Amino acid sequence: MNPLYIIGAVLGTLATSFIVAFALMKDKKESIGFERNMKDVEIMKRLLKYARPYWKQFLFVILLVAFTIASDIVLPLILGDVASTLGQIGFDYKLVLRDALIYFGVLAISLACTYIMAVILQKTGQQIISTMRQQLFVHIENLSHAQLNNIPVGKLVTRVCNDTNSVSMMFTSILVNLVKNVFLTAGFLVAMFAINVKLTLIVLCFVPFIVLFTVIFRKFSRKAYRKVKNSMTDINTYLSENLSGIKVTQSFNQEATKNNQFMRKNKVLGNALNQELFVFGVFRPCVYVLYIFTVIAMLWVGANDTISQVSFAGQVVSYATIVIFYQYVAEFFTPIQNLAEQFNRMQSAFASSEKIFSILDTQPEIVDSEDAIELDEIKGEIEFKDVWFSYIPNEWVLKGVSFKVDAGSTCAFVGATGSGKSTILSLICRNYDIQKGQIMIDGLDIKKIKISSLRRHFGQMLQDVFVFSGTIRSNIILRDETITDEEVEEACKYVNADKFISKLDKGLDYEVRERGNNFSAGERQLLSFARTVAHKPSVMILDEATANIDTETEVLIQDSLEKMMNIGTMLIVAHRLSTIQHADNIIVLQSGEILEQGTHQQLLRKKGKYYSLYQLQYKKQLLQKSNA
Repeated sequence: MNPLYIIGAVLGTLATSFIVAFALMKDKKESIGFERNMKDVEIMKRLLKYARPYWKQFLFVILLVAFTIASDIVLPLILGDVASTLGQIGFDYKLVLRDALIYFGVLAISLACTYIMAVILQKTGQQIISTMRQQLFVHIENLSHAQLNNIPVGKLVTRVCNDTNSVSMMFTSILVNLVKNVFLTAGFLVAMFAINVKLTLIVLCFVPFIVLFTVIFRKFSRKAYRKVKNSMTDINTYLSENLSGIKVTQSFNQEATKNNQFMRKNKVLGNALNQELFVFGVFRPCVYVLYIFTVIAMLWVGANDTISQVSFAGQVVSYATIVIFYQYVAEFFTPIQNLAEQFNRMQSAFASSEKIFSILDTQPEIVDSEDAIELDEIKGEIEFKDVWFSYIPNEWVLKGVSFKVDAGSTCAFVGATGSGKSTILSLICRNYDIQKGQIMIDGLDIKKIKISSLRRHFGQMLQDVFVFSGTIRSNIILRDETITDEEVEEACKYVNADKFISKLDKGLDYEVRERGNNFSAGERQLLSFARTVAHKPSVMILDEATANIDTETEVLIQDSLEKMMNIGTMLIVAHRLSTIQHADNIIVLQSGEILEQGTHQQLLRKKGKYYSLYQLQYKKQLLQKSNA
């Protein structure tokens, strides 16, 4: 039986099956659930912009690739020459030895070029990815609070770490190998046509099937990789949230519930990875089958022509020709088989690139205006003029709020939860932008001041103090090397933080663990005060800074607050009215509107909302003392 009939039947069956599967998948394209659907060309153009500064390195690599391609084409010709020599009666072994030395010489140089090429690509690729990662991190830093609240932390971590690593493969191997394989394949075809046209045409009969399988694989692999990336992001987000809240999980004995949730997400990721492996596992063997069929067809036709001495286009197939073509067919299909893995990695890089670009394409909502100015210093005079603000459209948190804070004075905000106290403090720093009205600093609209310049003059002390891993010193200076050790020690003494720091074995160099979990809430708050004082702000913001503090620490913090009131303008939000009695102005808020304002004594004489709150807290304190 002619083996060509069997080959044709098998290839026809495979091609039909793949086309049907491709058609069915294409109909379901809308249900795949892509986050984005950028075209490969668009992704490639954007990625190449990062490689442009390193064009010299890539040009040198291309030259090395050209030599390796030439050696890959020449090596089978040397083997063919050896076969031709060995086929002669009484051959000269010196000719065989000469060909062997040339063969190993070319091979050694080719391997050396490959090594140098790999080193250059790895170094260049890491530099490119470092630039991309840095750009991504800076872009995330410039997003507004509202935008950051809408993006899970785990998702951002995945973009900066996992996805950039996937993209690095584009520059370290995929792009160069694609170029190499294209030119290598073209070179093989030219060489094969020059040696024997008929056998080359036999090989080309299988090329349409290679193209068909590759196109179909590309679609399936991209779908699989997007599922993997989505599942990976989902599981990273889940881990980030639940590891941060593990204490709550343990407190409510919900370990089993969380474990089941994690198992479900883990199973989704596992299924996505299995689907990816399945796609890869189908394509690679199919290409190998094409290679085997090509070899069988070439040997069948070549052997018959050699035996029969059939001439085609003036060429006769010899044993040396068959040896050369066998090597060329193997080399011809090797890059094509490698395309499976390269397409595999490429789709991973493209899927990751889409994720990265989706973050980079998110425009920051709060940006500097074109005429924004730098402020070297500010006095600290703050004024709200008919300010309206909402987090959700038409659900107003502030409704026509107007007040003025004199430079160097202390202003406190009091009111129930949701009345707009913390919102006012966030608006002053432009963490959010107002919808109506004006916010003025020293007579200037804050939108006319550069955001970095504005925030540099503010020191914020919040209820939930964030402490970074490192040392006490690094948490106070925040890597600002212009702050000296003397200034750090001065700041610690000023806010009474030195009292607990001096008891630590390494003092300012004492290790701070993640989120400062080796310090009490009061100690973290004192560190926050020292951090603020060390940076010498013109305006200080305290948002519930005395909440959840024990009585002994509150005394230290109260003393610190009284000292800090002399530094500059101070804005305070506090439920404990005892901490704001010495404020120059107390503003009472209710449902986003100013109910009343004045000094502590003035508000007590009015006997309004503030008076009721004060009486309620005073009675509560008396009750606690009597119970004690």
